[in-house]
Amino acid sequence: MKASRLLSILMLLQARGRLTAGALAQAMEVSERTILRDIDQLSAAGVPLWGERGRQGGFQLREGWSTQLTGMTEPEANALLLAGLPGPATELGLGAAATSARLKMVASLPSGWREQADRVGERLHIDPVDWYRAQDAPRFLREVADAVWRARRIEVHYESWRGAAWRSLEPLGLVLKAGAWYLVARVAGQPDVRTWRLASLLDLKGQGPAFKRPKGFTLERFWRESATRFEAELRPVEVRARVSARCLVWLRNARIPHAEVAASNAPMPAGWHGVRLAVESVEQGARHLLGFAAEIEVLQPLALRAELARQAERVAALYRAGARTRRGA
Repeated sequence: MKASRLLSILMLLQARGRLTAGALAQAMEVSERTILRDIDQLSAAGVPLWGERGRQGGFQLREGWSTQLTGMTEPEANALLLAGLPGPATELGLGAAATSARLKMVASLPSGWREQADRVGERLHIDPVDWYRAQDAPRFLREVADAVWRARRIEVHYESWRGAAWRSLEPLGLVLKAGAWYLVARVAGQPDVRTWRLASLLDLKGQGPAFKRPKGFTLERFWRESATRFEAELRPVEVRARVSARCLVWLRNARIPHAEVAASNAPMPAGWHGVRLAVESVEQGARHLLGFAAEIEVLQPLALRAELARQAERVAALYRAGARTRRGA
């Protein structure tokens, strides 16, 4: 574990240049005191690194010095091979580069692993699009990706629920989520970082001037925190219901977040279960839960229960009228 951490510190310094003890500690998930001990051990082993105090200080390797990546484990090699599978790289215009990089990496593997490398592509395939959903096909994906790589501003015509408008964005990263591409960016001159769906880009002008990325910004951390906050805000209405065993399977298969709860005071039919879940609003919840027909009964909130009854009556009336019309014809 310690040897792996020392190698990781070397790779980070080689890839990113100067880093503070705090930044290294955060990346390694250890204390700064542990990092300082590791730096001392690397220095004692002859690694040419040095440090500077102060706000602009940190540790760095001697200019021009690098180490070969050695000691790669079999799981690490498999992870890299999976990352090279076709799909997102092709959409970004990097399919040929990804294939070339994979071939170079395979050529550098020990002979015993090369056959396994070929098996990865034959036996594993990643399809990020959910069932019964169309793949996003944003028009400007490659242009936006190029601006992300180069840290260049872009002028976009973006359509939101408020309407379409031109905006000057500083693109910080791209995220592929369930088959949809999202741009993480901030509006030029504003500090807040936001998420923009690429499918909503109506037009894009050429790249503008370069910009400086926010200090300490990490795409993975931003997305994790943003997604957690978004999901909590998206479904603020808590629902208590009882569901049949069949419906419980449907909820699991649809990956709808829910929790089984103790039975309420209301009589529970045999084989049914109490559940708690969340919906965006009373109207949206009614539309969504009607799809489970009579396999679910909402107990709370009463407003949702009433809305379900109202919409169910409208559906029943529509089909009764249609049946009478056909008989009359």
